[in-house]
Amino acid sequence: MINYNPKEWFTFIFRLHKADTFRQLIPMLFSISIYVGIVAYLEIEFFQLGDDSHLKNITIMHGMLGFVISLLLVFRTNTAYERWWEGRKLFGSLTNNSRNLAIKLSAILPVENGTLRKEFRQLIIEYTFALKRHLRGHQRNSENFSSEITVAEGSHKPNHIAFLLFKKVHQLHEDKILSGEQLLFLNNELSSFTEICGACERIKNTPIPFSYSVFIKKFIFFYVMTLPFGYVFTLGYLSIPIVVFVFYVLASLELIAEEIENPFGIDANDLPLNQICKNIQKNIQDIL
Repeated sequence: MINYNPKEWFTFIFRLHKADTFRQLIPMLFSISIYVGIVAYLEIEFFQLGDDSHLKNITIMHGMLGFVISLLLVFRTNTAYERWWEGRKLFGSLTNNSRNLAIKLSAILPVENGTLRKEFRQLIIEYTFALKRHLRGHQRNSENFSSEITVAEGSHKPNHIAFLLFKKVHQLHEDKILSGEQLLFLNNELSSFTEICGACERIKNTPIPFSYSVFIKKFIFFYVMTLPFGYVFTLGYLSIPIVVFVFYVLASLELIAEEIENPFGIDANDLPLNQICKNIQKNIQDIL
């Protein structure tokens, strides 16, 4: 995720960064400028269409369709941002619940039992990093511990760690270290790990419906491809930069929505999961 100062907006106009859609669209912008130039040349120089041509009325259609496409793109970007923000809220809940569980365990567990505290500390921290790696589609060894929590290839590591947490707490209850009331006292935080994981998986595994995404792309393409046929009559060769700019705006909105609809990846605008996990690690180490 890119950190920036929103008050320095003037510098954004002249600075290109890795998340800028202009870089991704350069080949398409170049191709469309050539296409519009060819259409303008044919209409002006070759066919020499006059003011009596019916093609000039195509701008009326563009005026009506422009309102429709703006509504579609607003809905598209809002839906993608809601998914991004929900993902951020879920990892915020993971941070709070991890802290709460650590605070409760710190108050309940005997201070002299450093081994038990260390085991819980490792499990809680490892769960956050395991969830991050699970959402990004890989389960390599943790980058944080020398004593690894290993699972079989293809297994659900966050579920395994949640099971180990439940098992250890239940064993403490069996050993009379935790009372029944204390077991219930810890249950909400323990259950929240799996609930947060399931909610994150729902976002990751349920993209925007394919037909909706394809329709918007086709709509943008045909809308832009037909723009020069009408605007050449009034703008001439100036229609080249104008049509290219219209395509840049519409396509950029679609690209931004595609990038943020899965907030758990490694793109420039995705959530800073590495930093969130390291913050949780620091907090849990301080508490336990």
